[in-house]
Amino acid sequence: MQRHLWPHATRRSRIVAIGFALACAVAAAATLAQAGLNSGFDIWDVMAVALIALTTAWLAWGAAQAFLGLAALEPMPALPLGSTDIPATAILVPVCNENPVELYARLVAMRHSMQAQALPVDFIVLSDTHDPAALKLERLALAPLFSETTALNRFFYRNRKDRHGRKAGNVEDFIRNSGGAYEYVVILDADSLMEGKTIQHLVARMQADPGLGLLQTLPQIFGASSMFGRAMQFAASFHSAVFARGLARLQGRAGPFWGHNAIVRVRALAQCCALPELSGPAPFGGTILSHDYVEAALLVRGGWRVEMDPRIGGSYEEGPDNVLAHARRDRRWCQGNLQHIRLLAAPGLHGWSRFVFVQGILAYLVSVAWGAFLVVSLLATATNSNPNYFPNAYQLFPVFPDDKTFQIVVLAFGIGGLLLLPKIAIYIEAVAVGRASGYGGALTALKSVGAEILLTAMIAPLMLMYQGRAVFEVFAGKDGGWPATARGEGRLSFGQSWRAGRWISLFGIGATALIYAVAPDLMLWLLPVSVPMAVAPALIAITSRPLKSSVFSSPHDLHVPPVIQTYRAALAQTSAEKDLSYGTFPRSV
Repeated sequence: MQRHLWPHATRRSRIVAIGFALACAVAAAATLAQAGLNSGFDIWDVMAVALIALTTAWLAWGAAQAFLGLAALEPMPALPLGSTDIPATAILVPVCNENPVELYARLVAMRHSMQAQALPVDFIVLSDTHDPAALKLERLALAPLFSETTALNRFFYRNRKDRHGRKAGNVEDFIRNSGGAYEYVVILDADSLMEGKTIQHLVARMQADPGLGLLQTLPQIFGASSMFGRAMQFAASFHSAVFARGLARLQGRAGPFWGHNAIVRVRALAQCCALPELSGPAPFGGTILSHDYVEAALLVRGGWRVEMDPRIGGSYEEGPDNVLAHARRDRRWCQGNLQHIRLLAAPGLHGWSRFVFVQGILAYLVSVAWGAFLVVSLLATATNSNPNYFPNAYQLFPVFPDDKTFQIVVLAFGIGGLLLLPKIAIYIEAVAVGRASGYGGALTALKSVGAEILLTAMIAPLMLMYQGRAVFEVFAGKDGGWPATARGEGRLSFGQSWRAGRWISLFGIGATALIYAVAPDLMLWLLPVSVPMAVAPALIAITSRPLKSSVFSSPHDLHVPPVIQTYRAALAQTSAEKDLSYGTFPRSV
């Protein structure tokens, strides 16, 4: 059996990360409390101290993961990668009302990559498409794959009539009815791509370690064209790899599952992962939306190990290309993560699995906490006997007029440091190890890091509003459902952006006017929040436009991976034909 990755360092890494987060939270709370004591301490000050402790702990936890990930992981184990003794393996592609031409091109590209490695794996399209016209096009588009059968890579297709459980139910239906034919399944999303070498490595890892139930890769985003999309693509490649290394050091045997681009042992999945319906109505009842984290927890409870390994390459997915597409997807994640409140006390769960649930819940509650902190700070300023509770901008330099001013400036710089220092450290690491060359060199990478920080700072108030609204909707009992993924949705008109973001703009303008009337000394401090809100429609529209620049370049721009090259070639050829009237209907499983 292969030994567990980083077994001795896991506990130490957890202690360091949690200790760092708590220390930063205590320091921030103490600093703000002292500032309040200097001018009178009331209920608003108490609330502000509690909120700053929570939000700072969250920022510090993320920073700790980045710092833990700065050092490279140990080399991947040397494993036999023969293709003749591969156990029965299937690539599952759950789809629902997807673009059939793009789906066809992805399957063609992955088949080509599998054949290059002589991998005898099956492709199984699990369709939940229900619109009759879309279903017909889907079948016609995929038909050539089934007429061009090969000994190595067979294609199967099944369309469910009962779409209960959405994606998780789709996969569960296959496992119950056909899973016994396979030892491993690689679960993808409709927009996923994986290299044949990656599949080969995943199978070899599972073969070498009988206790490994699930192995998650770190997918890289590809295909972005807008300013927003390319910034996300750059961040996912440049920053997320380091954060993922930190997460890998923390995971132990209870790693994450992100629902796709992972290999799972069928026996483990069948034994452990039948998901229940939660009692009561949605949003807290019904189908579990964020099913992947729950499935990972159930596998660990069943005695299997779940790991995420960021060292594995050749795994790709597409991302949203504008703020609205991202916000729609985030709304579903918000509801799904908040559902986990009901699962925190589920019997038999590993302690780290419960901690992961808490992290997912806090990922959305912290947005509300930040907004509440701003409101409470305003109320504290307005009701405090000292009108300069927060320092006037002109008091900051060149000297600090009193201890309270100094304390609040230290607090502001400390929070800013938790946001900026991890990214600065990651840039230094990238230059030191030569990784920056894949991003256009040290100078271009520095420009990209700076632009990404600036863009993130501008969009953060918008996401705070969208996430805050999502949290309030969920607790108010509004079910957001499972909205269709808008793949390929790019440039937005100003009219579209205005309709989607005008409520944020009006809120930002109103808040700015209120602050000016009640606590004008806070104006300068809140401009980084209020100005992006006021111009939200313009930000949404501008960041959705195509960006052709060396800024946000990534290694995929310089050296396009083979499976992506093949996908684009197949997509161009198929799109040029524009004819879905050929072929026969595929056989079903």
